[in-house]
Amino acid sequence: MAKQKITRVAQLKSASDFIDHLAAIETDIPFKEHLSPPGQSSLGRPFQLKSGQTIGNRFCILPMEGWDGTTDGLPTEHTKRRWHNFAISGAKLLWGCEAVAVCPEGRANPNQLMINEQNLQAFKELYDDLVSDHGKKFGLTSDLSIGLQLTHSGRFAIPDSDRVRKPKTLYRHSILDKKFKLPEDHRLMTDAEIDQVVDDFVKAASLAKEAGFQFVDIKHCHGYLGHEFLSAKARGGKYGGSLKNRMHFLTSIVEGIRATSTIPVAVRLSAFDFVPYKKNEFNIGIPEQVDHSYEEAFGGDTQGTGIDLTEVFEMLGYFEELGIEMVCITAGSPYYVPHIQRPAIFPPSDGYLPPEDPLVGVARQIRITREIKQKFPNLTIVGSAYSYLQEWLPNVAEAVIDETRADFIGLGRMVLSYPEMPEDILKGNTLVRGNICRTFSDCTSAPRIGLISGCFPLDPYYKKMPEAKKLKEFKKNARL
Repeated sequence: MAKQKITRVAQLKSASDFIDHLAAIETDIPFKEHLSPPGQSSLGRPFQLKSGQTIGNRFCILPMEGWDGTTDGLPTEHTKRRWHNFAISGAKLLWGCEAVAVCPEGRANPNQLMINEQNLQAFKELYDDLVSDHGKKFGLTSDLSIGLQLTHSGRFAIPDSDRVRKPKTLYRHSILDKKFKLPEDHRLMTDAEIDQVVDDFVKAASLAKEAGFQFVDIKHCHGYLGHEFLSAKARGGKYGGSLKNRMHFLTSIVEGIRATSTIPVAVRLSAFDFVPYKKNEFNIGIPEQVDHSYEEAFGGDTQGTGIDLTEVFEMLGYFEELGIEMVCITAGSPYYVPHIQRPAIFPPSDGYLPPEDPLVGVARQIRITREIKQKFPNLTIVGSAYSYLQEWLPNVAEAVIDETRADFIGLGRMVLSYPEMPEDILKGNTLVRGNICRTFSDCTSAPRIGLISGCFPLDPYYKKMPEAKKLKEFKKNARL
């Protein structure tokens, strides 16, 4: 595969340019050429949950780790600033703001937030500040819904200040074990250890409710522990094998929450996955070669790069039985297939050049999310992977909601550089081009080398930090 020239979205100056480009790359993305007047867009239409709660509009802020808490798992001023920006974004659904670990050994980095009895007051203050900051700007807060994403990083745990990966794995993976240099005899988690993690999640959910949050997300995406359960076909015992067994982790947590705090449960789900990718001689991502039926991609077709939603649909049926109403759809993992998870033209430092026009990846997630929404109209579905649309996000977002391809538009890295984007779209304001995320991936590259995460290219707050210089030097040397 030779290096291909990809047309940047910023070069597409008109709606017809964008539409013509989609035709040229043979990709279908819903697009509303003429946006509705302010106050008439479907993006501003309230949404009512089965619980009776009304969420004021169709924008959702997705959880993003800042790698900027204390080693005790407490927020810093960097954390509070980021959460403040989410509160004043104009979005009425805040999906957790960032992943919060339920136990020390489950942290993705030694500065990840962690919820426990000692940190409860800090989370109460974080929640109260979100509501207060939103209220000061927009007045109404009764239509604001705020959740907390709970996580255990599993295979990708880096819990201590030595920054050594200390993976907690469920089965021996045919590619990832070697890719991340696990010894052949590395110890798998026991059922008893998993039982303890279930208890950790249940306890964390109780604390989240006490802090004020309206729901918790039990994270099942991006290669972390919850997601790894979904592909644990080769594991024996009560947590592996059949889909019901692979879901036993989640069902046990839901049952535990139901018996204690009763806080509503949501799930952020990687609804499909591919075989891990690697660089070729042109630094372009290509799939790892497999000489067997690849069973380790939940939502995959066993060939490695195809999609089969059969088990996903079965799982979502169980969600309805469990009373899980809100599901946020994402894909794959940033650790081994970033191009399907968050399409971008510039790769993170440990990534590869995209093997396709990133708009193909955007279209893929929109299509899969639509299929899920059509199959499960009673679930509240949040879509993601919209950031690469850049200037054209409003046109696609309104079309997605108009056509009920999703119930909410989830925004992640885009609001790091442009936190007021949802508000500007809803008001019909011209977007500020200089604030629009261009998917440089610095918010990922920085944490990969032990720095805090932020928008170093566009946010003046991060531009002036010494970390910005360190990141720039690292990227320059990495290209040599």
